[in-house]
Amino acid sequence: MSVTHPIPRAQHDVAAELRQIALSMFAEHGYAGTSLQQIADAAGYSKSSVLYHFRSKEALFEAALAPSVAELAGFLESLVEKVTSGDRRAEFTANFVDLLLEHRLAAHIIINQGQTLSDIPIIDEARGTIDRIGESFMLGLPTTKQRIRLGVALAGAAYILVASSPGLTAAEDIDEVREALIDVVGELITPLSS
Repeated sequence: MSVTHPIPRAQHDVAAELRQIALSMFAEHGYAGTSLQQIADAAGYSKSSVLYHFRSKEALFEAALAPSVAELAGFLESLVEKVTSGDRRAEFTANFVDLLLEHRLAAHIIINQGQTLSDIPIIDEARGTIDRIGESFMLGLPTTKQRIRLGVALAGAAYILVASSPGLTAAEDIDEVREALIDVVGELITPLSS
């Protein structure tokens, strides 16, 4: 007698699904305006299932933002060197815009809610990264005009994405926004070349 084994189904990553739904809801309704029950309902799980994966709303919030904050911190290492190098500037600009687009929900939360959530460690970490970026401007660029130019380019690109609704726009509009941001940020930082 032959024994057949069922083909294993792909494992569904419930925690990843919950992080994504929570990120979306925190961006749209705010941290204070989103409950674990609302996240559970949107995901189609019970609140106890959410608590099985994340011990609290704050733990879920931290887990939802952590990948974006870590990627931003790593990406912005040697920022000034990248934007002042003619060879690396265009690549940096495209990569920066792509990073913002990929993590626009996290950026939306950090920029729009950061002041009111300063007691949450992941927000403090994100704000620390932003402070380090500012310090790198001060140390790496010799003139006030250059520092302002870089700050306006990077912060302006981020603001454009977070000033709109967290869901942004349709896919075809994202391509248009991406190209426009790359062009404008590139124009702003071109004079930073050594």
